[in-house]
Amino acid sequence: MKPSASIVAKKIVADLQAAGQQVIDLTIGEPDIATPAHIIDGALDAMRAGDTHYTASAGQPALRRAIAETVQREKGLPCGPDNIVVGCGAKQLIYEAFAATLNPGDEVIIPAPYWVSYPDIATLHGGSPVIVACGPDVGFKLTAAMLEAAITPRTRWLVLNSPNNPTGAVYSRQELSELAEVLHRHPHVWVMTDEIYEHLCYDGARAPSLVEVAPLLFERALIINGTSKAYAMTGWRIGYAAGPKPLIDVIVKMIGQSTTCASSVGQAAALVALTGDQTCVSEAKAMYQARRDRMLEILSDAPGLDPYSPSGAFYIYVGVSALLGRTSPGGKRIETDLDFSLYLLEEARVAVLDGGAYGLSPYLRLSFAASPDAVEAGSRAIVTACRALVEQPVAAGI
Repeated sequence: MKPSASIVAKKIVADLQAAGQQVIDLTIGEPDIATPAHIIDGALDAMRAGDTHYTASAGQPALRRAIAETVQREKGLPCGPDNIVVGCGAKQLIYEAFAATLNPGDEVIIPAPYWVSYPDIATLHGGSPVIVACGPDVGFKLTAAMLEAAITPRTRWLVLNSPNNPTGAVYSRQELSELAEVLHRHPHVWVMTDEIYEHLCYDGARAPSLVEVAPLLFERALIINGTSKAYAMTGWRIGYAAGPKPLIDVIVKMIGQSTTCASSVGQAAALVALTGDQTCVSEAKAMYQARRDRMLEILSDAPGLDPYSPSGAFYIYVGVSALLGRTSPGGKRIETDLDFSLYLLEEARVAVLDGGAYGLSPYLRLSFAASPDAVEAGSRAIVTACRALVEQPVAAGI
């Protein structure tokens, strides 16, 4: 199992900054804004009222009811509290679901580009990741034909992430309906839908859920979500999952033997987030769209870059194939997207992540969840670095 690429990048940036170097960090998928005040106030009220003890392993009953009501209202699914489990972040629930269901050799279909942890968590529990490359020709999205070709008798799960990290691609209802038709023909395949960015869609777009489009699949599906992204609550570590009761019960059992339960204070904050004023979410969405637009505007002046405009999440996936085979002003040959990311770090003092970490090269992932100043300065530094690169002669043999 490899370390998480995004966590490694965060540590590198922190170490450089601690050493006194000025580095613009466009790596981490974390809102730069504070948790909204009314959510913090709700958590403080809960603490003062004594809500500082263990909870049920499945989560606080009031929070589970609120999540179930949200799933019913937004997706039209017959969901009750028994279909809900709360965890220490969405990542824990993915981990526990794979731990509970994968046997050695079971296959997990993962469209690439993918969030960095899916393949490693599957591998850790004996699964075999089946990576399906989904390039720009299909909008970085899995098609029905690709899914059909990837399914075997050993397929246990399909992992579907929309809006997607790292591309920001959002599946349409029609695309999801076509995938559902394939899944209906293969009843042994379960589907995990990671919807952590569902409320961060731009230009009027919406991210429908696969099980919303095909409700019958809810009998063999697990919806992954949480409060980290839309509510700027990454440090509170609250994720939740919705699915059929037999699977939820097993995940609850796993949590009872690992972390016992999620933080009671975090759960109190999550309850306020989900049931309180949602203005903070719409404001965050507008803020991220403005940052996205500004980053795209600046990067349009960068020779050799091919940025993909995201419909959701807070990342831009940028093609760099036209810049490979060149030598940096410092004399280093750039052959891969990893080389290019190191060039930006060393000579432009901008930290980004390479597409190889997400299963599809040659690309970079740039986060616009950073501050407006970081988005502005980092994007301009990248443009300057690209211009400096294209002024160098192309290396022979590429």
